[in-house]
Amino acid sequence: MGIKSFIGARRQNNTANDIPLKVSDYMTRNLIKFKPDQTIESVMQTLIKHRISGGPVVNDKNELIGIISEGDCIKQISESRYYNMPMQDKTIEKHMAANVETIDGNMNIFDAANKFLKAKRRRFPIVENGKLVGQISQKDVLKAAMKLKGQNWWK
Repeated sequence: MGIKSFIGARRQNNTANDIPLKVSDYMTRNLIKFKPDQTIESVMQTLIKHRISGGPVVNDKNELIGIISEGDCIKQISESRYYNMPMQDKTIEKHMAANVETIDGNMNIFDAANKFLKAKRRRFPIVENGKLVGQISQKDVLKAAMKLKGQNWWK
């Protein structure tokens, strides 16, 4: 006589193909972007108005050339006050971070989470064919984790 199983009917688990796990599934596509010739004051106004901590800087071809953050603006405020120099006409081109690390839109969202931990960044731009297509933030990774919570890994 065979062994009976008292586990009951088994649920069909979702396969990895059913669950969106790529960065591109969770990235923000509608971005507030800045131009290198914008003034620091206009950038600060935009950051405050939209309650964001920074954003990508692109050229006329929508190619990523840098990132400007609240910290970059604060540094400029501090320097202009220290040297008693006006800030109205200062552009962000010389104050943005120019060497920007990006993330591939096809990267697994959990690998992206690990990259956030190692790089200690708040956001990563996503570039395809040389053009800025989106941005993934730590908050986007948290949102992805909450959506995936009951589906496959965190029950």
